[in-house]
Amino acid sequence: MKTLFINGSVINVFTDTIEKTNVLVEDEEIIGIGDYSPNDADVTVDTTGRYLCPGFIDGHIHIESTQMVPGRFAEAVLPHGTTTVIADPHEIANVCGIDGIRFMLSASHGLPMSIYFMLPSCVPAVTGEESGAVLDADDLRPLYSDKRVLGLGEMMNFPGVVSGNDQVWRKIADARAAGKLIDGHAPLLTGRDLDKYISAKIYSDHECTSAREGKEKISKGQRVMIRQGTAAKNLLDLIELFDEPWNRRCMLATDDLHPQDILSRGHIDSIIREAVTLGKSPLTAIRMATLQAAEYFGLRQLGAIAPGYQADILVLDSLDAVAVESVYVAGRKVASAGKILFDIDTETSLRQFPCCLDTFHVSPLAADDFFIRPAGEICRVIKASPGSLLTEEKRLQINWAENNGVDINRDILKLAVIERHKNTNHRGLGFVTGIGLKAGAAASSIGHDNHNISVIGTNDDDMALAANTVISMKGGEVVVKDGKVLAAQPLPIAGLMSTENVARIKENADEINRSLAEAMGLPLNQTVMMTMSFLSLTVIPFLKMSTTGLVDVLNQKSVPLGAE
Repeated sequence: MKTLFINGSVINVFTDTIEKTNVLVEDEEIIGIGDYSPNDADVTVDTTGRYLCPGFIDGHIHIESTQMVPGRFAEAVLPHGTTTVIADPHEIANVCGIDGIRFMLSASHGLPMSIYFMLPSCVPAVTGEESGAVLDADDLRPLYSDKRVLGLGEMMNFPGVVSGNDQVWRKIADARAAGKLIDGHAPLLTGRDLDKYISAKIYSDHECTSAREGKEKISKGQRVMIRQGTAAKNLLDLIELFDEPWNRRCMLATDDLHPQDILSRGHIDSIIREAVTLGKSPLTAIRMATLQAAEYFGLRQLGAIAPGYQADILVLDSLDAVAVESVYVAGRKVASAGKILFDIDTETSLRQFPCCLDTFHVSPLAADDFFIRPAGEICRVIKASPGSLLTEEKRLQINWAENNGVDINRDILKLAVIERHKNTNHRGLGFVTGIGLKAGAAASSIGHDNHNISVIGTNDDDMALAANTVISMKGGEVVVKDGKVLAAQPLPIAGLMSTENVARIKENADEINRSLAEAMGLPLNQTVMMTMSFLSLTVIPFLKMSTTGLVDVLNQKSVPLGAE
């Protein structure tokens, strides 16, 4: 069937221009741009006063972090114009191993959007971390034969790359031998170490936190993914990269994005909007979100409105506001006026991979399990910063006689990371500041990238109840105060995802945020859960908590709680 879009203003991402012309589509492919008439088509779509734009591409996302299975994720982001994502399933791989990756491949098959994958490079994130699985090069190698696997995902173990770690380099060698890409993840890496890292043929990075860092990486041949997610928001710091010549080597990505942000802000469309409000060209931002991502990932059929390209076409009511009126994927209309036009099946893949529903192997906790043995007057305390994955090491005086070191007035709270995959009874205990909790406790089974149970609290009884509630739900997030569960988000698929739709997941998240605000003294919408989920990510500087204690990330070594 032939469809003709007439009278629209077509965004040409090759020339950064807008052309008033017609677009002819046959079945899944664009076959003509120009002076075509309704006589050339079976169906005519009048787009007078509107813009035609290529479908947006998210260059790096963990679908699991949206807390939705792939089908529900597609429902949520397609109305915002995202027609392609490059997903790294390392969250579920750290819980379920190869079966987790195969579940994501199965659950994303046949959806009305393109979902490609980069294989998790670091499961666990660093050697010795207690994840639910260990994936070596031999485990990953067979998956490169899948056409939707584009390469090796973010190489977080940059110390292993630089030092020549054998297992790391075997994975790199396999990806290169298969003719696949290798994505980077090297926060703050510079100079000669960056040279060594890029020399491994790692040609992208999404961890830049300053324009200076981004420009060095671009000048040395990498492509920078400008990330604007829920926990990590780098757009403002990287806004200079939207200028020439830097923008030619940039893409857009969300990395980790919560459902409430998708509903309130959008997806890739929201990054473009924010860039425009900061004075940047919408045509530049759209090119970064389409053609440049497609070219980097070798998706030659995507990223532009031109003959021979797949008919992933957005109809925009406004250019600057990136107001998506309707969405076509491979010539099929899949969303209109913010609503999806298809049904999904969330059950078949779960029946094929029941292991993803049985991932908690941990004994119930008691209040005594959260008691911290006094470690001197001065202790290392993790300083968290909502909106950033980076933490700091603070050395603060601890009053052990009062509430086992917790000091609400000074915002010194307890932090626990509890191993939940193999019932080892390991618990990392310490302190965190920068959260602001005034009462109760919060817990989550989302703990990047090992996804053990993280708990922040003001007292041991509520911390134990919070952890045990997560266990009883087989995963999720919970807020507890005075021995009562105030709000909960069940996430029974690997402790990471739900089959609920985005609106229902947002309702639960809103209730968690209201509980944190109203009952526990935090500002509304503070991203406590997302911030907490990264406090165990021992590849992001500087001080983090593992299941066995504090970790100095840059030196990749355990450090004691006491700092005297």
